[in-house]
Amino acid sequence: MSEAAIALAAGQPEVADQLQALSRQLNLPVVPLGSRNSGMLLVLTPERLELHQPGMPKQGPLYVDLLAGQAAHRRRFGGGRGQPLARAIGLKQGRTPSVLDATAGLGRDAFVLASLGCELVMLERSPIVAALLLDGLERARRDREVAATVQRMRLQCGDAVDILEALHPEQRPDVIYMDPMYPHRHKSALVKKEMRMLRELVGDDGDSTALLLAARRQARYRVVVKRPAAADCVGGIAPSMMLRSPNTRYDVYVNDAFATTSQ
Repeated sequence: MSEAAIALAAGQPEVADQLQALSRQLNLPVVPLGSRNSGMLLVLTPERLELHQPGMPKQGPLYVDLLAGQAAHRRRFGGGRGQPLARAIGLKQGRTPSVLDATAGLGRDAFVLASLGCELVMLERSPIVAALLLDGLERARRDREVAATVQRMRLQCGDAVDILEALHPEQRPDVIYMDPMYPHRHKSALVKKEMRMLRELVGDDGDSTALLLAARRQARYRVVVKRPAAADCVGGIAPSMMLRSPNTRYDVYVNDAFATTSQ
């Protein structure tokens, strides 16, 4: 679905001024809540920004919540630096690489890495998804428990390949992380809803191979690609090593050994 098919609506009158600012920022029309909109509806409520699919009311809205649910569970019980994601990135005692997340999405993996101490630059090419993520980050920043974690996360909206190609040498991150869109088959209804809505919104990632090649040129030490456990490697390019969990695989492309002075 083209993002031009999305409209904005206000959940309550008190957010009218914020709604107009968001409309100008995203170049989206404002429609009455409950209107017969043929596409998705971005709804601004006093609590948060939500993405609705009017034709599927039982599906519920999509929004970013880094304080509860899956994000909170992973932060508290995910396994710390011993979990597969952290090991793939190269986290260990005395080493905390800087990370560029080239496919930020809803920000969950980036939030896990930031909670483990990494400085994160997050790239998201969809202005709608970026707006949802920014709203979630701003709400999380007001929470005393996770405020310091969110301070380590910086979001930039734009095409990841273009941004990577334009990096100056001193801006190159230690690690570049990718989680390209893929037709996952998860049992969780929540994940199914999110993947379905995101795919309808932004489509599949047809440039994953180009992104991997650009990432390998710019990462100082390694590129990590998250894949479903049985999926092919991106572009058929074999990684240096793989780390597996029951449903997920991390393909690691090593450019260089980590410097011994990493913090």
